[in-house]
Amino acid sequence: MDLLPWPTPDPAVLAGAVLVALTLDLVWGEPPARLHPVVAMGAYLGAVGRRVSRASGTPARPCFEFWSGALAWSLGAALVGGLAWFAAQAVLGHSAVWQTLLLGGLLKPLLSWRMLRDEVRSVEVALAQSLEAGRQRVGRLVSRDVAVLDETEVREAALSTLAENLNDSVVAPIFWFAIAGLPGAAVYRYANTADAMWGYLGERGGRDWTWAGRWAARVDDGLSWLPARLTALGIAGATLVRNFPAIRAEGRRTLSPNGGWPMGALAVRLGIRLGKPGVYLLNPSGRSPEPADTAAALRRCGSVVGALAVLAAGGMLGGWR
Repeated sequence: MDLLPWPTPDPAVLAGAVLVALTLDLVWGEPPARLHPVVAMGAYLGAVGRRVSRASGTPARPCFEFWSGALAWSLGAALVGGLAWFAAQAVLGHSAVWQTLLLGGLLKPLLSWRMLRDEVRSVEVALAQSLEAGRQRVGRLVSRDVAVLDETEVREAALSTLAENLNDSVVAPIFWFAIAGLPGAAVYRYANTADAMWGYLGERGGRDWTWAGRWAARVDDGLSWLPARLTALGIAGATLVRNFPAIRAEGRRTLSPNGGWPMGALAVRLGIRLGKPGVYLLNPSGRSPEPADTAAALRRCGSVVGALAVLAAGGMLGGWR
């Protein structure tokens, strides 16, 4: 019996689609920007965001800005979810094998492990050349001012991004795909992209997002709540029982109700500190991260992705047996 009010693929097809998507990501990486749905989401949010937010220094209109942002967000979510729904329904007319392959191809752009892994690895390579090269490279991953970061802070920024985006770019899209199919994954990535672009308390890019981005931030918090904690459990792995109290404590150190969980889990698992100057410091009793910790963090997060692939393969084979 379907849990959703529309026809959905068999669980084995959904599991197989996850495996196909992860394989495509590993082999080919990201599609061209002109064909990338997340890029299109960003273009919409960028264009609309300039209309719902206010220019820095102009008088605030909290009610107008909040509801304008909420309406613009909702219209975009309806469009994204609707297009994903139509695509998923079109796939249902094919055999189980073709459903698996087509859904996997549609899911792939909504998750991204290879690019995240390569970007974090490239920060370490750049740091080996010079601090300035490392700053420039990590600037591709974070929105903070990188010009003032020292080598340790550059590495901490890269590792924090790795842990947080393991949830945002891999675990959470797969979680919502399992719950609500392709529309679930698509709306989640839209919500996460909106939070990244609009979810600021204050000014960014000459616009004030305090009220206009509040809806986007709160929806992303809600959709990411459980996946972020599952990501932390995956990072903890075999050390979960011993380290869970510490991971839970670290998860409360950030302003975000979710980001601290995967970042804290990685910090505790590796015994390192992860911080953002003036904002948070996770596992403060840990040591400063070193180059070897980047490699260890990539292996740990890669094992989470590998576990998802194994689970997907098991679900697919079990359902088709």
